[in-house]
Amino acid sequence: MINLVREKNPMPEQAPDVRNKNFLEVCTGYTEEMAIREAMRCLKCRKRPCMTGCPVMVKIPDFIAKVAEGDFEAAYQIISETSSLPAICGRVCPQENQCEGKCVHAIKGEAVGIGRLERFVADWHAANFGDVEIEPAQSNGHKVAVIGAGPAGLACAGDLINKGYDVTVYEALHKTGGVLVYGIPQFRLPKEIVAKEVAKLEAKGVKFVTNAVVGRAFTVDELMKEEGFESVFIGTGAGLPSFMNIPGENLIGVCSANEYLTRINLMKAYLDEYDTPIMHADKIAIVGGGNVAMDAARCAKRMGASEVYIIYRRSMDELPARAEEVHHAMEEGIVFKLLTNPVEIKGDENGVVTGIECVSMELGEPDASGRRKPVVVEGSNHVIPVDMVIMSIGTKLNTLILDTTEKLEANKKGGIGTDDAAATNREGIFAGGDAVTGAATVIKAMGAGKKAAASIDAYLAGK
Repeated sequence: MINLVREKNPMPEQAPDVRNKNFLEVCTGYTEEMAIREAMRCLKCRKRPCMTGCPVMVKIPDFIAKVAEGDFEAAYQIISETSSLPAICGRVCPQENQCEGKCVHAIKGEAVGIGRLERFVADWHAANFGDVEIEPAQSNGHKVAVIGAGPAGLACAGDLINKGYDVTVYEALHKTGGVLVYGIPQFRLPKEIVAKEVAKLEAKGVKFVTNAVVGRAFTVDELMKEEGFESVFIGTGAGLPSFMNIPGENLIGVCSANEYLTRINLMKAYLDEYDTPIMHADKIAIVGGGNVAMDAARCAKRMGASEVYIIYRRSMDELPARAEEVHHAMEEGIVFKLLTNPVEIKGDENGVVTGIECVSMELGEPDASGRRKPVVVEGSNHVIPVDMVIMSIGTKLNTLILDTTEKLEANKKGGIGTDDAAATNREGIFAGGDAVTGAATVIKAMGAGKKAAASIDAYLAGK
């Protein structure tokens, strides 16, 4: 029987005035009964529009049907046919713009909670089958190197090891996971979940080499010529922070969101037993309106700031962050200073931040991106008193690998140039994720990693 309930079953979560003081996961997940009720809302559409919104083409109606039957393990196996990281994707993917955005229910109500169900299924599997021993994959004798242990690299490595390749992943940091561990806070994505996904790959035979900066310790060409790798996938992300280049950005108390989040997430600054140096400020301004800005703002509140501001030059309608993250931030007491743009950071005689001078904005005609262009309101300068400013206006590619790999070409955006099959201009070298496109989503990076794995397989089979 078709369930025409228009609203999703609510997701249980910590109360806002409790969670903004701890780093425990905000959402606590569906129970079995909640998951079944939500799954029964699926209309079982013949054309499966939800799948067209999924970058890795999860068989969404099929796994939801199994949840509705109470066969959660079968649902997990269906998801795992195409997704390497369901527990992660269920938590951090922007489903509202992808699979759920295509759901027929969304036309006159709320989409089926596909992300919530994916998370439930992955967590149920981990709780009930997490200790089952994984058999190592059978080797086909071919060696592939993967550079970067973020979502693109992990997805690529997972698909390649399943096809029998000998896979080694090189990671610049001391921990695997990329943005999943240094960028996304514990209260959104517990790091234990990422560690378990990496452990599964290790059990299958994937080898991880950390503290390995490709382009410094050794080059891509050396991996192929001296280490015997027949193909290389580059999935290094885009982690180089951008700044506004306004007066005062060199003052004490100004940093990038990347640095701030890395100190908190990867270096555990939020835990007393870790002596990680980090600035503790009372009033903090975060410049930017994306998911990273929301993460930084919500972390700042949890680290003890009494006032935290999001400064964004457009209106709420143009805010690029996920609706759920904005909603949670507002509930947790983050103040949104919209249609506001910084022009200078103020400091005292000791070079320490004392405020951020801004101008008010109004929206004019649409620009090249299709969004209405913000225009300065003359004479609207004002200073917001703060003692720390966190810049979160996007990231760009570190060109180290482009600079150190012979004749490797860039694309128009400055990323690594590839064709539609993720192949670069260099034979045997493939790339994908943020290293190619610039900053995007976890699931899009995974999709790129999977595409590259299929192309590598076809390339080596051709040889």
